Amino acid sequence: TQNAHYYYDELRAVPIELPQVDPQNKMTFHQFVIRTEKRDALREHLQKNGIGTAIYYPLPLPLQPCFSYLGHKTGDFPEAEKCAQTCLALPIYPELTSEQLGMVVEAIQTFFQ
Repeated sequence: TQNAHYYYDELRAVPIELPQVDPQNKMTFHQFVIRTEKRDALREHLQKNGIGTAIYYPLPLPLQPCFSYLGHKTGDFPEAEKCAQTCLALPIYPELTSEQLGMVVEAIQTFFQ
């Protein structure tokens, strides 16, 4: 959670949506997923800077091929579809050094300047 707190502190002023956590709960942060309309461009920028990211759910579950028999189509779940198009997971594993975390933050801040 230390790495997540660092991201919250350093990315607060950046025009991205940070994960929301109920203060009554304790989060483990095995993922740190941000949201931005510029997801693909940001991902490319981070990749060019040697920073790996992930998109865990590129397609909402109801639109996955395994659920095609249900007959859902694009547009049936607009919020889930928007989320799938804007979510990007940042590196959050415990072995990240403070220098590596700083590189991630700096690259994101630079992208949005």
